[in-house]
Amino acid sequence: MSGFSPATADKTQFKTYVINVKHPNNEEVAEAQNLESWYKSFMPTSMTSDSDQQPRIVHSYQHVMTGFAARLTEDEVNAMKEKDGFVSARPEKIFHLHTTHTPGFLGLHKGSGIWKGSNLGKGVIIGVLDTGVLPDHVSFSDAGMPPPPAKWKGKCEFKGTSCNNKLIGARNFDSESTGTPPSDEEGHGTHTASTAAGNFVKHASVFGNAKGTAVGMAPHAHLAIYKVCSESGCAGSDILAAIDAAIEDGVDVLSLSLGGQSFPFHEDPIALGAFAATRKGIFVSCSAGNEGPANSTLSNEAPWILTVAASTMDRSIKAMVKLGNGKNFDGESLFQPRDFPSEQLPLVYAGAGSNASSAFCGEGSLKDLAVKGKVVVCDRGGGISRIDKGKEVKNAGGAAMILTNGKPDGFSTLADPHSLPAAHVGYSAGLSIKAYINSSNKPTATLLFKGTIIGKSAAPEITSFSSRGPSLASPGILKPDITGPGVSVLAAWPSSVDNRTDSKVAFNMISGTSMSCPHLSGIAALLKSSHPEWSPAAIKSAIMTTADVLNLKGDPILDETHEPADVFAVGAGHVNPSRANDPGLIYDIQPNDYIPYLCGLGYNDTQVRAIIRHKVQCSKESSIPEAQLNYPSFSVAMGSSALKLQRTVTNVGKAKASYIVKISAPQGVDVSVKPRKLDFTQTNQKKTYTVTFERKDDGKSGSKPFAQGFLEWVSAKHSVRSPISVKFE
Repeated sequence: MSGFSPATADKTQFKTYVINVKHPNNEEVAEAQNLESWYKSFMPTSMTSDSDQQPRIVHSYQHVMTGFAARLTEDEVNAMKEKDGFVSARPEKIFHLHTTHTPGFLGLHKGSGIWKGSNLGKGVIIGVLDTGVLPDHVSFSDAGMPPPPAKWKGKCEFKGTSCNNKLIGARNFDSESTGTPPSDEEGHGTHTASTAAGNFVKHASVFGNAKGTAVGMAPHAHLAIYKVCSESGCAGSDILAAIDAAIEDGVDVLSLSLGGQSFPFHEDPIALGAFAATRKGIFVSCSAGNEGPANSTLSNEAPWILTVAASTMDRSIKAMVKLGNGKNFDGESLFQPRDFPSEQLPLVYAGAGSNASSAFCGEGSLKDLAVKGKVVVCDRGGGISRIDKGKEVKNAGGAAMILTNGKPDGFSTLADPHSLPAAHVGYSAGLSIKAYINSSNKPTATLLFKGTIIGKSAAPEITSFSSRGPSLASPGILKPDITGPGVSVLAAWPSSVDNRTDSKVAFNMISGTSMSCPHLSGIAALLKSSHPEWSPAAIKSAIMTTADVLNLKGDPILDETHEPADVFAVGAGHVNPSRANDPGLIYDIQPNDYIPYLCGLGYNDTQVRAIIRHKVQCSKESSIPEAQLNYPSFSVAMGSSALKLQRTVTNVGKAKASYIVKISAPQGVDVSVKPRKLDFTQTNQKKTYTVTFERKDDGKSGSKPFAQGFLEWVSAKHSVRSPISVKFE
């Protein structure tokens, strides 16, 4: 669950604060080695002793902000506020994790397409901020890998030869495990790192399912691991310190599968660190969050971040429910026992009758229910993990579990490594199963395990947990940006889930926007390798404007209700790596272009300065509305007045090219573009166009608060598409 832990109210208790100070005017003081003494000058002269004997200054920052993180009492912070150069002090925020077949599903094939054009990401360094890594896993073999680029300045905190030409760096910034190697106790970091840039591993599988070659998106890119998370979460000060180090080390891409609730950008450690990285030319990819399907549940909303939603792929690990009345319902489970009996077993709903509190199958909830030897129906949710529900059924003597969705999760199911025979079914299937139980004197069921099924034509579908827009922090920027594979993703794992595999070759299948984010991080590395001159904004534009908006059978991408997914779920669409490598036109943004945007958000000079790290006066800047930023999508608020927005595109295709505009106007809105044709005569030539939005009084928009459409520039070879969202005010 996303969020942060509030600080306690005791004024004498030590807490971690992130302190922002003005940059020293003296250039000598500004040197990294002397910044430490500048920061120390803000600390209390006679410091109260810290009973934990931990260092009072936890992190000193150089790139992400002018400031430091320190353990202080509230009284000490209040005293610090009186010192010249002090800007702000904010209590620590705690963020949380957003927890094989995908290369082929995304059109990545050896010796062709973008994998060939980018040399599999050769020469690019991906920094992964997560729970650490298992360095000895075969996915991090450096077979076929060249040495890291000469610019690399990072370090490896594992002993011996754990780091190599694939895993070129590994550092621990988790303040809860200071002084220990960045080992992965959770599995999450190993999984995300191998998804982004794992090397080729033949014969990968879990429980014998999803067999094939496991490989990351950029298999010849280098990996630099920064441990910032533990079981209790990911501290904002640690995240800032890791990004600060990654910038200094020389990474090209940053991947963060973690986040919190919506914050103003000047208060958000990820947004602050990501801006500093972007200014240095580093691409930043972040997970959108797992708080869907409700609207406005996004994490990581800043426009300089690629915000990644999660969707399915065309593979499922099928487990079928067969009821005693002959009806069958398809579900999923990673654990597929070969010896489960095909004969019908007694079927019971854990929440039947007066047992409503047991419906979620929480720990101990089934101990007084007669479930031994039966197939037990459990409801998804209730704050209890899907895996733990199965453990409770198993501990109570149940023979198998049917996990049913609530209405919000609709048809979205997941293949989990359950501890007993199980099938996860959708909401409507669950209603039918419960109706059968209620209508039968002796309800029965069994499970039939069908293994790996490839070729689901409705893929990709947006999954229910994927967080949705519109953005709260900046409604004028359409978020999420893109979707990628995030459901039942097979990747490296630091321990065996079937108790048979050597941990060095262990894999697991998990789901989350945590899984879709590193797919996009790896794809960004491919684009960076193929187009080293492209800015982070150019790479993002290429990804967004070439995205797929149709599924494999040519219909609009669906959501968890099997209705067409809206732009707040799918963003620009589903990533298409090969098309992104040749987008035709791009919407570029330079770091200083964000200043008028930030002023237009209503931030004051101090707040803008906290982000951009130099003095600014918004009163002297030509502030712009959010929607005027040169973004590859449009998010506009429509009142009664017409709204005009400008965009500038850069030709990155062949020198001579002509583009004609194609418009699908949102219902209730007139959209016009001038000029309607763009003629280019050279590469990197820029052209500006104006879009006018006018509300139509035709009664068709009805009472709906939003409408959507798209604007597309089409040439003989390229289609450059931008989604449009309109909010009626």
